[in-house]
Amino acid sequence: MRGNARMTPALATPFDPLAQPQRLVEALLPLDAEPQGPAWNQDELADLVDVSALAPAAVLVGLVPREHGTSVLLTRRNDNMTKHAGQVSFPGGRIDAGDASAIDAALREAFEEIALEASKIEPLGFLDPYTTITGYRVLPVVARVSPDYRAEPNPREVAEAFEAPLAPLLRGERIQCVEAMYKDRVRSIWEYGVGPHRIWGATAAMLVNFARRLGLQI
Repeated sequence: MRGNARMTPALATPFDPLAQPQRLVEALLPLDAEPQGPAWNQDELADLVDVSALAPAAVLVGLVPREHGTSVLLTRRNDNMTKHAGQVSFPGGRIDAGDASAIDAALREAFEEIALEASKIEPLGFLDPYTTITGYRVLPVVARVSPDYRAEPNPREVAEAFEAPLAPLLRGERIQCVEAMYKDRVRSIWEYGVGPHRIWGATAAMLVNFARRLGLQI
């Protein structure tokens, strides 16, 4: 896959979601009804994955209140993983048969990956479903995470857990849209640069979806 990068201008309007909780909850899809129907990016991948056989998955978009503003909790996957090695992602994974809901799956995965206790998490709502090139339909669960949480990465899966200031991500700072030819079509891939980290693919796209649900047009 080869492509060209197109920088997206940063939005000037600052927004701290946890400082405006009513606006945040109104922007999210409600907790009492898991989003149904196709993912918002499904058409982009219809020629690459069987959309009728997607595996259900969930991730935790954890928002942490800090003195400087809201941060988002992210992980970097172990470099030895067979899939997505070294990539930055939200805690999460496949919804198992024993999970009562996507929320339960996201909380379970967060505990398994970084020992984040459910008592430190307050789910707030959903982002739109997202289809991955690896054949998953992912439900992002947006939640408030208590600032006194402790992360202990499971070394079998996670190399590190870290926080990134959320406002610059929502404003589109240091974001670019990479247009690349893959499987006879031009594809658009979002990518952020955050310190030493490269946030791209599904995780970057979910952050873009978050910004757009808040009315910030990246």
